Amino acid sequence: MTGYIIIVLGVFLLLASFFTVKQQTAAVIERFGRFSSIRQSGLQLKIPVIDRIAGKINLRIQQLDVIIETKTKDNVFVKMKVSVQFKVIQEKVYEAFYKLEYPHDQITSYVFDVVRAEVPKLKLDDVFERKDDIAIAVKRELNEAMTTYGYDIINTLITDIDPDIQVKNAMNRINAADREKTAAEYEAEAGRIRIVAKAKAEAESKRLQGQGIADQRREIARGLVESVDVLNKVGINSQEASALIVVTQHYDTLQAIGADTNSNLILLPNSPQAGSDMLNNMVASFTASNQVGEAMKKANSTSRIGKKKKDEFGTTEDDA
Repeated sequence: MTGYIIIVLGVFLLLASFFTVKQQTAAVIERFGRFSSIRQSGLQLKIPVIDRIAGKINLRIQQLDVIIETKTKDNVFVKMKVSVQFKVIQEKVYEAFYKLEYPHDQITSYVFDVVRAEVPKLKLDDVFERKDDIAIAVKRELNEAMTTYGYDIINTLITDIDPDIQVKNAMNRINAADREKTAAEYEAEAGRIRIVAKAKAEAESKRLQGQGIADQRREIARGLVESVDVLNKVGINSQEASALIVVTQHYDTLQAIGADTNSNLILLPNSPQAGSDMLNNMVASFTASNQVGEAMKKANSTSRIGKKKKDEFGTTEDDA
C-alpha cells in the first residue's frame, strides 16, 4: 500500500516538474518566494514544491484606449480618444513584472497629464489640425517614463476628437454658411457671365441686323436705279418712273397684307391716285428739307463773317 502511495506521489511530482509556456509569453519563476528565473515559450522544467510560477507576462503588442475630457484655449470642452500601443521589452521582463503593478493605470495617468498640458495651448481648429503633434508628445513622454519599467511604447494615436454637441452644431452652421457664400459668389459670377454673353450676342445680332438692313436698302436703291434706267430707255421720264414704282410697291404691299391670314385690320388708301399722292408728299418733304438746310448754311456763314469782322475791328481799336 505504501508503495502505491510513493508511486502516485512520484508521478505527481514528475508531472508537476514540467510546464509549458505559450508563444510570445514569458513565465516568472520564484523559489521560496524569491525571484529565480524567467522562462520563455516551450516545455520547461521546475523543482516541484520548491519552485513556483509567480506569473506570466504577455510579450505581444497591446492597445490601451484612453478617453480624456479637456478644454481648449478658446474654452471649448472636447473628448479625445487616445490609443496607446505598447509591449513588454523581452529583456526587461523582470522590471515589467516586479516594478509596476498596474501598467494600464500608469499609462493612463501619463496620457492624461500630457494631453491636458498640450490641448489647452491650442484652439479647437488647431486641435484637429495638430492632433499628430499631440500624439507625438504623448509618445515621447510615455517612452521616457515607461522604458524604466520595461515597457516600450510602439505608437500613440488620437483616434477621435469629439467637441460638445452645441459646438459641433455651430461649426456645421459656420461651414454651411461659408459654403452658401461661396455658392452665391459662383452663382453671381455665372449670372454676370450670362448677362455679358447675352449683351455681346445682342450687340452682334443688332450689328448684323443693321448690316442686313443696310445691304437690303442698298440693293433696293440699286434696283430702283436700274428700274428708272429701263423706263427712261422706253421714253418714260424720271418723275413718271418714280410714280410708277411707288404705285407698284403700294399695291404689292396691299397684296402681301391681304395674303397674310394672321394680319389685323389695317386701313390704307387704295385708290390709284394714292401712290401719286405719296410720291408728291415725299418730293415736297425732300424739297422743304433741302431749303431749310440751305437757309441754315447761309445763316451760319453770315454769322461767321460778322464775327470775323468784329474781331478785326476790335483788334484795330486796341492797336490804336
